[in-house]
Amino acid sequence: MFHTNCLLRVSSLLRAARCLMPKRHAAPKTVTCSHRCMSTFHKKDTRHRDANFGGADYRTDKVFSSRSYSTSEAKLNCWNCKQLLDRTPSFFCDSCKAIQPPEEGASYFKILDWLVDYTFTLDTHKLQKRYLQLQRTLHPDNFSQKSVKEQEYSESQSALVSKAYKTLLKPLSRGLYMLELEGMHLKEGTDSVAESHFLMELMEINEALEEAQTPEEVNKIGQDTKGKLADLTELIDAALHEGKLDIAKELLTEMKYYANIEEKLESSQTLHVFLLDVVISESVTDLVVDYGSGP
Repeated sequence: MFHTNCLLRVSSLLRAARCLMPKRHAAPKTVTCSHRCMSTFHKKDTRHRDANFGGADYRTDKVFSSRSYSTSEAKLNCWNCKQLLDRTPSFFCDSCKAIQPPEEGASYFKILDWLVDYTFTLDTHKLQKRYLQLQRTLHPDNFSQKSVKEQEYSESQSALVSKAYKTLLKPLSRGLYMLELEGMHLKEGTDSVAESHFLMELMEINEALEEAQTPEEVNKIGQDTKGKLADLTELIDAALHEGKLDIAKELLTEMKYYANIEEKLESSQTLHVFLLDVVISESVTDLVVDYGSGP
């Protein structure tokens, strides 16, 4: 009887919570870059992919070439000892070991360089490894006994590395950033994805999510969404590799919608676990009280 009542309470709370959940999530903010930065996409051998992008001819002989968008080719000098810095961006001077200010206009790829490739399908494990390595070195706690200027540079560098990592970690924000390095932006309210079949598919997914009553149903929607995002990741990578920036932009717009669905799924599952924990905790408390009160 106790088990049945507990399940009924969980079901009731979940239905109430589902009604309170927002119907739509705001689209992820586009990462902006005020400067044209270094951008190099690897030309690599990949398996040939055929795709039908609204009738557009996807296959092309044009291969995206390596191009430089650095704001300045001038060499930089250390602010402390005035020695020429060996590489840019430089976090420390090789001569006096002083921490350097962030280089204006350096791309996020370049900030997390040496272990991270300039490619859409980068290795996120290497990305995380490089991020943690830099944060251990640049953390403001390491400069508490240094000059005010060095403390400020440490905070700025640490914040910039965090921003670069968060931007490159997820395929959506990474792809949008790569387009921005090429001067293309995905503005709010100007989405080009308006085909009726696609909008209908999104509506059906959202309705299925709202009507899902069991974990199995929610997991099925989640697996389908992850599969769609994986397919889009491959297509976007191919489009960028071929220099089809307009197509990459359309695909990223589509990815944005599926990423919103995935976010809603994660929020729903988190709420489910939270409510279940609350119900179980309350039930255990009631049981202890009843047991302690005796007959």
